[in-house]
Amino acid sequence: MHNNKYFSGILMEHQSKTDECCPEFDPSRWDEKEFQWDNKPFVKETIPTLFHIPFPPMIGKKIRAMLKAAEDSNAAEENKAETLILFRDPGAFRSEIYLSVKGVVKGRENTFLSGSYIGKAYSGGFNSVPKFIRQTNAYLAAKGMKAKDYMVHYAYCPGCEKKYGNNYLVLFAKV
Repeated sequence: MHNNKYFSGILMEHQSKTDECCPEFDPSRWDEKEFQWDNKPFVKETIPTLFHIPFPPMIGKKIRAMLKAAEDSNAAEENKAETLILFRDPGAFRSEIYLSVKGVVKGRENTFLSGSYIGKAYSGGFNSVPKFIRQTNAYLAAKGMKAKDYMVHYAYCPGCEKKYGNNYLVLFAKV
């Protein structure tokens, strides 16, 4: 069985309180930091949405398949705290999911992201993302930058949100 416990909440599976699920998140690792990605490898999937609202069972199914394929290809990230699952909404009826990996994953859509990304960590739910984008736009404008695109990483599943007492997410602004 593949080791995907740390994504179990996203996958809509519940772990007992003694099992490790999501690794403890350190927002200072990501907040107001610039990341230069030069062909950083990811596996990409798409899911249908309804006005930007994804269907949770579909998310779990896609991420489980992505994780299994990455593990079967020996391409899964070794450090769970560094693993990113990024969500991008190119339109109201489709969302993209990107799983960071350490190499090519057989039988999957492999993609490589390049560019300069500014991370901004926030505490709040999915419905707060538009507000956080406005705040990040203001932060970037004060630095003379402008976002070309956004991706969101949710740090905790619902169970770990309760366990750790916070609901972190990181906006990655491509500048």
